[in-house]
Amino acid sequence: MHSESIGSIQDGMSREEAWARLMQLPENEVGEIIAGELIVSPRPASPHALAASTLAMELGSPFQRGRGGPGGWWILVEPELHLGEDVLIPDLAGWRVERMPVMPDVAAFTLAPDWVCEVVSPSTGALDRIRKMPLYAKAGVRDAWLVDPLARFLESFRLQDGHWLRLGAWGEDERPRVEPFSAIELELRALWLPGDAPSPVAG
Repeated sequence: MHSESIGSIQDGMSREEAWARLMQLPENEVGEIIAGELIVSPRPASPHALAASTLAMELGSPFQRGRGGPGGWWILVEPELHLGEDVLIPDLAGWRVERMPVMPDVAAFTLAPDWVCEVVSPSTGALDRIRKMPLYAKAGVRDAWLVDPLARFLESFRLQDGHWLRLGAWGEDERPRVEPFSAIELELRALWLPGDAPSPVAG
């Protein structure tokens, strides 16, 4: 499927057929398999890419390399996760070294991460919130972030009794400490494209 917006390919496909289509997608598209359905979305635009790449740099040095922080994590950009029958690709994911002592040489991970981050866009926001977040909860992912680079805010969630508990939201130029990476302050303004802030929503 070649489209500027998110789309799905189903039409009664088997999992094997969905997998074959996934393997044939061009490099400018991202494919995931959710409940047997192949979901295809375009590669992200610059606001999305900036937020994801900046977060990877902000977290990678102190938490993966141990430079200015405690270390103890593997932080990856767009890892392919095989969680049961589902194939998901979060924008960022992290595993505690105590759970994954050695980075495996694999194309996809079957061990659920400890943390995921989805950078939402107008075309993928509903997918991330409604379909992917419950799957991360089912897999036992403990922490999740949703980052909206257009509205300029970060939301944090903690898994509690199988459901997501919203811990808080921060935006614009705040410098929050957000679990599970509260050992450092996040400079949120570095995640957003320069320019005017979005107008506040009435009500």
